[in-house]
Order: sequence, then structure tokens, then C-alpha cells
Amino acid sequence: MSPRVFVFRPEPGFSATLAAGQRLGLVLIGEPLFVIEPVTWDMPAGDFDGLLVGSANAFRNGGAKLAALRHLPVFAVGAATAREAEAMGFAVERVGDGGLQAVLNGLADQPLSLLRLAGEERVALKLPPAISMAERVVYRSAPRTMTADTVDVLRKGGTVLLHSAIAGQHFAAQCDLAGVDRAGLHIAALAPRVAQSVGSGWAEVAIAEEADDMALLALARDMCDKIAGLNG
Repeated sequence: MSPRVFVFRPEPGFSATLAAGQRLGLVLIGEPLFVIEPVTWDMPAGDFDGLLVGSANAFRNGGAKLAALRHLPVFAVGAATAREAEAMGFAVERVGDGGLQAVLNGLADQPLSLLRLAGEERVALKLPPAISMAERVVYRSAPRTMTADTVDVLRKGGTVLLHSAIAGQHFAAQCDLAGVDRAGLHIAALAPRVAQSVGSGWAEVAIAEEADDMALLALARDMCDKIAGLNG
């Protein structure tokens, strides 16, 4: 039997990762450990030159107020966020591949006033001198408790995909609460910040070469091959 790969991200990403992983021949199991919920927000005063967006969830949960911003170009953290923006009628001006700070750094020579649409848990950004920014929280991730069935399978070991730092912290806490041995689990993290969030004591913690789902799945496949080789 192929090594197990656990997925815990919220929908719709959960189902998308399951489908993509299965196409790679991985055995994926798990459950969403978070539910994404919209947050009531008010439109800031002033004129903006663009939207800075670090997650597709901002477009999925931003609500009716987004219509008033559709004339603004989007500076998106990555391809998934850009696709969601375009699906809702926004024009995407830039797509990053190294995090939201890298997107900002790439705009450093332009005098811009940006509106950041974000989640309740978000990365602090350092603004270049020429850029000003307002922020609005438009969604939050509500944590869930792992089911007993998931805990039982986790006890048997495997590789865990983690897509965010908040997911890493919550997953680690859930494992400790349920008495799951960290030493039996290999962590595949989307980015360095995610790897740091889980703490120590795991069998292995590895970081994807790029901060996207396919790179994370490729890492998990390599880790599974290594585990299978050791057990074979």
C-alpha cells in the first residue's frame, strides 16, 4: 500500500487538492480543519490604484461590496488568486510567485495607493516608500476539531500537507491534544513560514520548491517514495 497523504485545507481547496493528488497517484485522505467565513467590512474612503490580494478567499467571501472595486487592477499573490479574480470580472495586472511581500517589492518603484483585501490571519507586510496601503479583513478561517476517525488513521503515520501557518499551528495542537505521536508524521509545508508553525518533533519537515499546490503535491510524492523505499 502506498504511504498515506493527509490533506486538511478548507474547501474548495480541499477537494481541488484531493483531485490533483489522485492524478499524481497519491493516496489522499483527511478532512477540512477550517471553514472559511465572510466577515462584515466597510469600504475605506479615498481613491486606490489597485487591489493587493493574498488569497482567492478574498474574492469568494468579499460579498456585494466587491462590485464597487471591479475597476481596479489586481495584484495577486499567485495563480489561484488571479484565476478567482478574473472569474469575478477583475483585471489582473500582476501575478506573484513568492508571497505577497515579493509582489509589493516588485512594485516598489511605482507610487501607488493600494487596498489590501485579506483574511483575519495575515502576514505583516513592509511597504516600500512610494506605496501606501489600506487594509480590510473580508474573511476568517474558523477552526474545527479533528474527528476520531482521522485521529485513528494519523496514528498509523504518513505525510501531511500543510498550506498555511494557521493550519500548521492548529494541526500541531490537535495532534498533541489527541495524543498523536509527532514522530510518525512527515510534514510537507507550502512555505518556510508554514514549516516554522508546526514546531519540532516530527519525523521530517520539508518545504515545497514553490509556493503552489502542485509543487507541494510533488514534494509529498517524493517524500512518499522515500518512505516506501525505507519500508521496502
